[in-house]
Amino acid sequence: MKKLFFLVLLVASFSNAQSLQNAIKLTDSEQYTLAEKELKDLIKADASKPEYYYYLAENFSERNEIDSALVYLKLASTKDVALPFTIISQAKIKLLEKDFNTGKVLLDQVLTSNKKNDELYRVATKALLDSDSKLFDEAIAYIDRAIELNEKNEDNYLLKGDALMLRSTANVNEAIKNYNFVLGINPKSARGLVRIAKIYVRLKSSSSDSSANAYFMEAQNLDPNYAPAYREHAELLMSANKIKRALDNWKKYLEINNSLEARYRYMTTLFLGKQYCEVILEGVNLKNNGFSNFYVDRMLMSSYSECTNDKENATKGLTVSEGFFAKVPKEKIIASDYKYRAQLLTATGKDSLAIIELNKGYELETKNKSEYLILIAKSYSKLKKHDKAIEYYELKSKESNLNATELFDLGRAYYSAKKYQLADTTFSKLNVAAPNYIPGFYWKGNASYQLDPKNEKWLAKAHYEKAFFMVKPEERTQGNNKRIMIDCGKYLVEYYIRNKDNTKAKEILLVLTEVDPADAQFKKQISELK
Repeated sequence: MKKLFFLVLLVASFSNAQSLQNAIKLTDSEQYTLAEKELKDLIKADASKPEYYYYLAENFSERNEIDSALVYLKLASTKDVALPFTIISQAKIKLLEKDFNTGKVLLDQVLTSNKKNDELYRVATKALLDSDSKLFDEAIAYIDRAIELNEKNEDNYLLKGDALMLRSTANVNEAIKNYNFVLGINPKSARGLVRIAKIYVRLKSSSSDSSANAYFMEAQNLDPNYAPAYREHAELLMSANKIKRALDNWKKYLEINNSLEARYRYMTTLFLGKQYCEVILEGVNLKNNGFSNFYVDRMLMSSYSECTNDKENATKGLTVSEGFFAKVPKEKIIASDYKYRAQLLTATGKDSLAIIELNKGYELETKNKSEYLILIAKSYSKLKKHDKAIEYYELKSKESNLNATELFDLGRAYYSAKKYQLADTTFSKLNVAAPNYIPGFYWKGNASYQLDPKNEKWLAKAHYEKAFFMVKPEERTQGNNKRIMIDCGKYLVEYYIRNKDNTKAKEILLVLTEVDPADAQFKKQISELK
C-alpha cells in the first residue's frame, strides 16, 4: 500500500513538473492566457509551491502587468522559507522596488544553499536582467555558473546572450556566439534564431534587416508554433513600411495566440506603423471585450485624429480623450496627448480650446517645441487672429529656420494683418527657398501691389508675370491656378496696354479667354486692341 501511495505521489509530481515546464514554454511563446490557466490549475492542485506563483508572476511581468505580477510574487514570498522560490520571490520584489542591494543579498542566500541547482542560477540571472539594477556583470556570473552545472541546457546560453547584449551593444559577437551554442544544442531552436534576428534588427541597416528577415523566416519554418518569430518579424516589416507582409505575419501570430493581450500587441504595432484606421478597429474590439488601459485610449485618441475615413471620428475621438485624461496618471501624460486632443478639437471647430491644449503640450515637450509653436500659429490664423499667429511664427523662427510652408503661412498672416512690407520680404525668402512654388510668386506680387497700389513703379509686374507663365497650359483651370491666372493676367494686360504693347496685352488676353471663356470682358478687350 505504501509503495502504491509513493508511486501515485511520484506520478503526480512528474505530471506537475511537466505541466509547469509546459506553462513556462507557453509563456515564452507569448501564449499567456493558456500559460496562466495551466499555472492556476497547478496552484489549485497544490497551493504550497512558491514556484507556481513565481512563474505566474513572470507570466504577468512579460505581459507588462506589473501590479498583477507583484500580487503573485507576494503570495509566493509568504510560503515556506525553506523553499528556494520563496526567497527568490522576496528578492524579485526587492529588485522591482529598486532595493537592489537587498535583492542581490537574497539571491546570493538562495544560491549559496543550492550551489548545484542550475535552474535557480537561471532564475536569479533573469531576475537581475528584468530589473533596473544594471548588475549585468553579476548576472553574467550567475549564468556562467549555470553553464558550468549544465552545458547542454539551451536556456543558459539564451540568457548569457541576453545579458551580454544588455550590458553593451559592443558585445554583439559574443552574444551571437552564445545564441549559436543554442543552435548547436538544438538546431531547430526558433528561440536562438529569433534572438540572432533581433540583434540584426538593432544594427539598423538594409543589409542587417535582410539578415534579420532570413533568420525570422528560418525560425518560422523550423517551429511554426513559436509565436514571437511572427510578431518580431511583423514589427520589423512594419518599420520598413512593408505593410502587407507585416500583416501576413501578424495573422500567423494571431492564429497561434489570439488572446486579448496578443491583439493589444497587434494594435500597438499598427499604431507604430501609422495604420490609424485599423488601430481604431482593434481598439474598439479590445474595449468591447473588456480590455482597456490608458495606452489603448491614447492610441485610439491619436488614431481618431489621424484617420479621416469617417466624419464622426473627431467626435468619437474627443469622447475617448475625455476618458483618457480621466484615467491617465498625471506623470504619464506626454506632450503629444495634448497635441492629438487639440487636433480633435480643431476638427470639431473648437479652435480656441485647441490652442489651450497645444500650449499645455508646448510646456511638456522637450525635443520638438517648434512643432507646437507652428500648430498654435495655424490655429490663430484659422481664427483670423493674425497678430497672434505672427507672434508664434516669429517665436518659431527664433528656434529654427522656417521651412517653405511656414514661410508661406507667415507671409499670408503678415498680408492679412496689412503688414505688407513684412509680407513682401517673407515671400521673397519663400521664393528663394522654393523657386518652383507658383503661389509664392503670386503672393509676392500681391504684397508688392499693396506697396504700389497706384502702379507708379509696377512693383508687382515681375512676380505676377513669373507666376502667370509658370502655370502649365493643361493646369491653368485647376484648383487655385484659375484665380492666379486671372489676377496676374488682368494686371499684366493693364501694364502692357499702358506701355503701348498691344501685342503682348493681346497674347495675355487670349490665354485669359481660354481660362475663363464666360468672361466677355476679355473678348471685348481683344476686339478693342485690333
